Amino acid sequence: MNDSLKTLVIVAFLALILWNLGAGLYYMLVDKGQSKRTVNALTKRIALSVGLILLVLLANHMGWIEFHGVGRNPG
Repeated sequence: MNDSLKTLVIVAFLALILWNLGAGLYYMLVDKGQSKRTVNALTKRIALSVGLILLVLLANHMGWIEFHGVGRNPG
Protein backbone atom coordinates (compact mmCIF):
# COMPACT_ATOMS: atom_id res chain seq x y z
CA MET A 1 0.00 0.00 0.00
CA ASN A 2 1.30 3.43 -0.96
CA ASP A 3 2.40 5.72 1.90
CA SER A 4 0.41 8.67 0.55
CA LEU A 5 -2.74 6.52 0.38
CA LYS A 6 -2.29 5.47 4.01
CA THR A 7 -1.89 9.09 5.03
CA LEU A 8 -4.92 10.12 2.98
CA VAL A 9 -7.14 7.48 4.62
CA ILE A 10 -6.08 8.52 8.12
CA VAL A 11 -6.50 12.24 7.38
CA ALA A 12 -9.93 11.55 5.85
CA PHE A 13 -11.00 9.71 9.01
CA LEU A 14 -9.74 12.58 11.17
CA ALA A 15 -11.54 15.15 8.99
CA LEU A 16 -14.82 13.23 9.32
CA ILE A 17 -14.32 12.97 13.08
CA LEU A 18 -13.78 16.72 13.35
CA TRP A 19 -16.74 17.41 11.05
CA ASN A 20 -19.06 15.36 13.26
CA LEU A 21 -17.67 17.00 16.39
CA GLY A 22 -18.41 20.42 14.90
CA ALA A 23 -21.85 19.30 13.78
CA GLY A 24 -22.60 18.11 17.31
CA LEU A 25 -21.59 21.49 18.70
CA TYR A 26 -23.67 23.33 16.10
CA TYR A 27 -26.75 21.19 16.70
CA MET A 28 -26.35 21.57 20.44
CA LEU A 29 -26.37 25.36 20.12
CA VAL A 30 -29.14 25.59 17.51
CA ASP A 31 -31.59 22.89 18.61
CA LYS A 32 -31.31 23.53 22.37
CA GLY A 33 -32.13 19.91 23.20
CA GLN A 34 -35.23 19.67 21.02
CA SER A 35 -33.91 17.01 18.63
CA LYS A 36 -31.53 14.06 18.60
CA ARG A 37 -29.20 15.52 15.97
CA THR A 38 -26.52 16.27 18.57
CA VAL A 39 -26.58 12.72 19.89
CA ASN A 40 -26.48 11.29 16.36
CA ALA A 41 -23.49 13.45 15.35
CA LEU A 42 -21.54 12.55 18.49
CA THR A 43 -22.42 8.86 18.09
CA LYS A 44 -21.03 8.95 14.54
CA ARG A 45 -17.89 10.64 15.88
CA ILE A 46 -17.36 7.88 18.44
CA ALA A 47 -17.95 5.18 15.82
CA LEU A 48 -15.45 6.81 13.45
CA SER A 49 -12.87 7.11 16.25
CA VAL A 50 -13.24 3.45 17.17
CA GLY A 51 -13.10 2.51 13.49
CA LEU A 52 -9.88 4.48 13.02
CA ILE A 53 -8.25 2.82 16.03
CA LEU A 54 -9.26 -0.62 14.76
CA LEU A 55 -8.00 0.23 11.27
CA VAL A 56 -4.60 1.27 12.64
CA LEU A 57 -4.37 -1.91 14.73
CA LEU A 58 -5.34 -4.04 11.71
CA ALA A 59 -2.80 -2.24 9.52
CA ASN A 60 -0.08 -2.92 12.09
CA HIS A 61 -1.08 -6.59 12.34
CA MET A 62 -1.09 -7.02 8.55
CA GLY A 63 2.30 -5.33 8.24
CA TRP A 64 1.05 -2.34 6.24
CA ILE A 65 2.42 0.02 8.90
CA GLU A 66 4.92 -0.37 11.73
CA PHE A 67 4.79 1.29 15.09
CA HIS A 68 8.05 3.13 15.64
CA GLY A 69 8.32 2.51 19.37
CA VAL A 70 8.55 6.00 20.84
CA GLY A 71 9.02 5.72 24.57
CA ARG A 72 10.38 2.19 24.52
CA ASN A 73 13.56 1.43 26.38
CA PRO A 74 16.30 0.29 24.00
CA GLY A 75 17.09 -3.03 25.53
